[in-house]
Amino acid sequence: MLPGKRLRLLREQLGLTVRDVEAASGRLAAKRGNSAHAIPLSRLSDIESKGVVPSIYRIYSLAVTYRRDIREILGWYGINLDEMAGDLAIAALPNTHLIETVNVTGAANVPALDPAFDPAHTQNLGRIIQQWGAVPFAYLSQFASVRYTYAYIGTEDLTMSPLLPPGSFLQIDESRDKVQEGTWKSEADRPIYFLETRNGYRCGWCRLQDSQLILQPHP
Repeated sequence: MLPGKRLRLLREQLGLTVRDVEAASGRLAAKRGNSAHAIPLSRLSDIESKGVVPSIYRIYSLAVTYRRDIREILGWYGINLDEMAGDLAIAALPNTHLIETVNVTGAANVPALDPAFDPAHTQNLGRIIQQWGAVPFAYLSQFASVRYTYAYIGTEDLTMSPLLPPGSFLQIDESRDKVQEGTWKSEADRPIYFLETRNGYRCGWCRLQDSQLILQPHP
């Protein structure tokens, strides 16, 4: 069903006239101090019957008026926010940066593994997944820890390559905020630190020298 027809059907199911929607959106526009939220009669008619795509402000007004999740209405227009994480790779950012967390209300497909799965042994993961099922993000969020921050190594940041190649996704333990001194058996055992500087974010080995913090790249 076309999105405009869906919106008209939803309006009719709620017992609202086009004038009711116009009035409600007008009140929202006044409350927000932004006339872009207002949906005139003619524009609502174009949205419902002529395939006109509403602006982001009017989509918000429709979601509020119809008591529907804005993600659902965006989905009618082909915008699936649950796929956003998978689309991030299309933009190769040159600089290293933190990944801001967002609250999401969608669902993720997660695998149900064969009970005989033994993580101690190397296996073909595809063969031990019995089925996939949708789990709400709100449920998965209970496993999240405020102890960790996430970041992305920019496509032009070669500081720790090849240990951390450009484009790497990082999980940062914020509780480890002291430089660990000592000797390590290999470069893979040496702690790598993530720092924020005046010029942006940096990732590398660290050492203290005469009360100065020295950031060391991979040789």
